[in-house]
Amino acid sequence: MDDFAPLLIETPCVKICVVDPETGFCIGCGRTRMEIAGWLGMAPQERRQVMTTLPERVATLTSRKTRRGGRRGRLAAE
Repeated sequence: MDDFAPLLIETPCVKICVVDPETGFCIGCGRTRMEIAGWLGMAPQERRQVMTTLPERVATLTSRKTRRGGRRGRLAAE
């Protein structure tokens, strides 16, 4: 048996790592910077607890934002 087998840890990361300045949540996964930084040190039950809150966090991020660009924005600026 290989002593250096990779350790598999469940993660919500979707590799879109941008933290929203208003909420402090990553727009990709919904975690805070502190949660992201401490993820590997958390116990499995701590990670699961954080993961239960993520869908609501991400939904809050998207419902708070409005698009200001695109065709409608260009027409309004004219």
